[in-house]
Amino acid sequence: MLQLTGETEKNFEVSESVRWPGLWKEISFGDYICHTFQGDCWADRSPLHEAAAQGRLLALKTLIAQGVNVNLVTINRVSSLHEACLGGHVACAKALLENGAHVNGVTVHGATPLFNACCSGSAACVNVLLEFGAQAQLEVHLASPIHEAVKRGHRECMEILLANNVNIDQEVPQLGTPLYVACTYQRVDCVKKLLELGASIDHGQWLDTPLHAAARQSSVEVIHLLTDYGANLKLRNAQGKRALDLAAPKSSVEQALLLCEGNQGLGVLSPSINTLSLPPVSSLAFCPFLFLFN
Repeated sequence: MLQLTGETEKNFEVSESVRWPGLWKEISFGDYICHTFQGDCWADRSPLHEAAAQGRLLALKTLIAQGVNVNLVTINRVSSLHEACLGGHVACAKALLENGAHVNGVTVHGATPLFNACCSGSAACVNVLLEFGAQAQLEVHLASPIHEAVKRGHRECMEILLANNVNIDQEVPQLGTPLYVACTYQRVDCVKKLLELGASIDHGQWLDTPLHAAARQSSVEVIHLLTDYGANLKLRNAQGKRALDLAAPKSSVEQALLLCEGNQGLGVLSPSINTLSLPPVSSLAFCPFLFLFN
């Protein structure tokens, strides 16, 4: 635990404009912030961080008015804007941004405020951040907002990012594409929307396809969605396995894959597509083959 005593403490700028119960002093150096409590132990958060995290707008504005630096960060480079977005507190986020908060600040873990907003599922925070210049498409070494939104099933956040030119097929190491993530976490709404918007059906994580990811899970609905959009059941991953090889034996997913594989082998569309795309009754007389498979 880092401590400051005697002459060492004098080397830092000390501000006591805001106090918490008990002995408390705020010590800042550069854009970093730490605090001493009773016993001079360091706690890696500021009152501004706390106000932003708890959505206390009045307290936050008071601190800003008293001259607190909105870009103070913790030792892990977490800003008050990160905290506000993680809590989904759009009013606090907007107040910070209006007072000069860095919209694209990055923590030591590669997270931006936009990533945190997608984590919380706050579409309002996502919109505000983009209005203030947040980068929607980030380098692959940073935490990806769209992958986080999909992972947690926050479809609205995902759609906002895609509308701001985020690559729908961006493959991130360890995660794969957004569609792959959606299949891994069985986010049916996200799978459906990504497919509707043109996501590459067989692009997943290296040789592992979205269908491989879906086969490991239990959602038959995801299997049907992927096969409806033409997923290739014959593709093999790095271990030489097809999606069918990954399904739990005798599971509903295995049965769905076997049925789809059989239908593809016969050149027949999947059952759900046949049902949805039947022609008008008046034209059925000219399509006798439809009755063979329905």
